Amino acid sequence: MRFTKLLIPVALCILLVGLTVPAQRKKGYAKKPAPPLPVVSAIDTEALKGLITQQRGRPLLVNFWATFCDPCRDEFPDLVKIDEDYRPHSLDFVTVSLDDIDQIKTDVPKFLNEMNATMPAYLLNVSDPEPAINFVDRRWQGDLPATYLYDEKGELVYKHIGRVNVAELRSAIEKAVKKTD
Repeated sequence: MRFTKLLIPVALCILLVGLTVPAQRKKGYAKKPAPPLPVVSAIDTEALKGLITQQRGRPLLVNFWATFCDPCRDEFPDLVKIDEDYRPHSLDFVTVSLDDIDQIKTDVPKFLNEMNATMPAYLLNVSDPEPAINFVDRRWQGDLPATYLYDEKGELVYKHIGRVNVAELRSAIEKAVKKTD
């Protein structure tokens, strides 16, 4: 008997909640859809070479990283801030992920979205990364993160393997930017 007395009020509550949720959705209380994830483009060795060597009239900052790399993840907010500060008027900046190609529509854009990253993003899509790594820097062993700054002529003016020192990178960017003025 006690069970029946308890069951009726619980059932009524469930019914009322079921009726009010659709009404709230109609009134604009519905959850907004998540913004689309950033687009990450696949890039092969030849396209990477073209990206780095093309004439642009502005310095180019290239950061190689991966979602599985803790130092990469740690430095990314600093890189996003550098992009915000310099890209609008003096610097081109791209990121190149070395994650597996199957992460191009999942983990990589999800991470970029979490970081509020808006710079162009690529994922190196090669069966053997060695030729791309050797093109970028023959002494680079593929350790991550790796950051390279090229002047407006495409000449390397700064490189750092490991988590970047933000003040050092900003100083190098300032020098490269002043060369183009």
